[in-house]
Order: sequence, then C-alpha cells, then structure tokens
Amino acid sequence: MSNRYHQSELFLKEVEKIIPLGSQTFSKSKTQFPQGASPYFIERGRGSRVWDIDGNEYIDFVNSLAAVTLGYCDADVDKAVRKQMQQGVTFSLPHPIERKLAEKLIEIIPSAEMVRFGKNGSDATAGAIRLARAYTRRDYVAVCGYHGWQDWYIGSTTRDLGVPKATKELTLKFQYNHIESLDALFSQYTDKIAAVIMEPMNVEWPENNFLQQVQNICRKNGTVFILDEMVTGFRFADGGAQEYFNIIPDLTCLGKGMGNGYPISAVVGKRDIMKLMEDVFFSFTFGGETLSMAASLAVLEKYQKENVTKRFYDLGEMLIQNLKKLIEQYSLERVIKLAGHPAWSFILFQDTETYTSWELKTLYMQEMMKHGVLIFGIHNLSYAHTEEDVHYLLSVYDGFCQLLSDVMKNKTLNKVLLCTPLKPLFKVR
Repeated sequence: MSNRYHQSELFLKEVEKIIPLGSQTFSKSKTQFPQGASPYFIERGRGSRVWDIDGNEYIDFVNSLAAVTLGYCDADVDKAVRKQMQQGVTFSLPHPIERKLAEKLIEIIPSAEMVRFGKNGSDATAGAIRLARAYTRRDYVAVCGYHGWQDWYIGSTTRDLGVPKATKELTLKFQYNHIESLDALFSQYTDKIAAVIMEPMNVEWPENNFLQQVQNICRKNGTVFILDEMVTGFRFADGGAQEYFNIIPDLTCLGKGMGNGYPISAVVGKRDIMKLMEDVFFSFTFGGETLSMAASLAVLEKYQKENVTKRFYDLGEMLIQNLKKLIEQYSLERVIKLAGHPAWSFILFQDTETYTSWELKTLYMQEMMKHGVLIFGIHNLSYAHTEEDVHYLLSVYDGFCQLLSDVMKNKTLNKVLLCTPLKPLFKVR
C-alpha cells in the first residue's frame, strides 16, 4: 500500500462494504484508476486544482468527466446558486427560471426551438430516442459513440448484463467516418430506423463531409438525426459542435458543460418533434430543480461574455503541439498517438510486441498522478486552467516520455510499474 494514497486505500476498503465499487460512477471507480498508484476520493476543489483525502494536490484534467468547464467553485456560479437558494430549491409548480434557461439555450444552440430538462446525460439521450420513436413510429436506432447507461444503448456494448435480448436487438452500431456502414444498416432495415444518434466528434475529425452525409441519409429515409453533444456542447463553440461544423440536427442532447458540475441536462430541437413531449412521458420530480438551473444560466452567460471556448482551444493547441514535439523527441510515435480536438484531446497508447496498451496506460497514470496531475488519458480543459498549468503538465509529460522511452528500449516495465495493470471498462470508440 502506497503511503501517498494511504487514506484513499483504507477508505475504499470500508466504502466497498456498502457501495458497489465504492463509487456512483464506473469511470470514477477503481476500474479506471490503478489501485495503489492513484487516489480514490477527492475532498475538495478550487479552480483547476483538487485535493484528495490524503491531502495530495493535483492539477485536474479529468474535471468530473468534462462536466466542470469553468473550474471548481467558480465565483459567478456559486453566487447565482446562493442567490437562488434564498428562494428555494424545488417547488410544487414550475419556477420562472425554467423559462429563462430555456430561452438562453434557444439563443445559443442553433438547432434549439424547444427545450426539456433532465438531470443526467442518459436522461437526455433516452428522452431523445423515445421522442424519435414516437415521431417516426419505428423501433430501431443506429448509434455511434457513447450514449449513457440506459437499456436502449448499453445493451449494444459488452456491459449489457441485465438488458433484455429484445431490447439489444433494436440498437444497431455503425462506424464513424465510414458512411458505408450506415448505408448498409438502412439497406437492411428499410423504413425501420427511428433515429441515428451520434457524437459529432470524438477521437477522429469528420472526413469527407461525414456529418452532412449522415444528415442527408436521415432526411432521405425520414429518420430523426440526433447529436449527442454531452461533451462537445459548450466546448467546441458556444453553440457546440453543430455550430463549429455547421450542421443542424433534428434533436440535440446536452449536459456536462451546462452546469459546471451541477446536475442538469437537456433535450433541444425542432418544434414539431419536441411538441410530442406533451404526450411522450419524460418527467422528473427534480426536473425543475432551481439551483442547477441558476448555475446553468450563470455558466452560459459566462461563456458568452468571456469567450470561454477560445481559451479551451488556445490552451489545447499549445498542449497538443508541444506534446507532439516530446513524442517525436523520444521516438515514441509508434507507442503514443494524439487524437481529438484541441478543446478535448486524447493520448492513446498502442499495443506493442512487448506490452499491451493497458499496461502502458497504467504506467502513465501512475507517473502523472505521482507528480500531481489527475488525468486518465483525456485532456478535459477548464476555463480555470492557466498557461502555467499546461506548462507544468508538459514538464510531467517530458519526464514520463523519457521514462517510457527507457522502458521500451530496456524492457523494464515490471521494475517501474508499481501496481496491477488496468483492464478496459468497455470499448465504444
């Protein structure tokens, strides 16, 4: 047991007795953070930094799975929440702030004509799928990317335990940037596909007008085109990837960056489809909870006033260009690949003749966290990150690349890896 993470290790053992995996979220659990080489519980955060229960400080590039976009304890968001708290949190009838926030989303998101709110991203994606099925009177759904925990989607992954076979069979997968794979589904399931739902971008940039091609196929076949903008929304541009790539979906699913850590999501889209929410059952006791809405309103106003997404791009571009130089300097091009958009980039480890990508990723996480960087291979930038934070991250990358180069040359991973290698949660990309 590492002294650095002593309290985390002890706490995890106790928590696992009453909470499966010791976490409410798979991606925040021991399945994604190597035991003995990483913290498991964060006590507090401020700005770009967090502190674990052992008192270790980190620059955070996970940022609650990209949900914290402005930084922890953002002063403007906290002020708005405190003000709303004086009025109350959840009421017996809707509160006027619902209208204000809906109007703000319609102002910002190009495809938004009407709005309904949820609490998690899975609420929004599941609601959009139910809407599409109601609108088209069809059952099948084509998916590309990650779309949450509910049966309709998760049944198409290896994490399908507990999902009925009949439900699994209604979800069809296609490949990003391979329009032929989507064409094949429409040929096989003629007049049966209710919706195509996809992340507008993840690790790959769209090629050959891929997003436009998907939209055209949907229009041709009377299928609802849904963009899952959980991460890209308010990160690629204020209006999301649809603004950035100039594409207008029928429905859009939003979350994460809407509330800077407060639980809120939304389905937005064309009026004729959204009006079906009057008949489709999409209802939550806490759907109109006002603290998250106050937070979201403050977040969106800050995006508009302070050009937050430009900060994401500028810091991300600086990070990517300098990290590329380090990878070349240490001749690691065959081991490490960089992918994604500057505002949301990925470091991807490749299988080698000697080591698996997961062994190398585990070493990476061990070393990064040992040097005060909380990360798991994705650069989830926040507005609170500074150039100094990125320079420090690059200095830690420099040390790691030097270590990895030595490991690859001398085959010494077993000497420097101090924990059991991670295993994949499930693969969707």
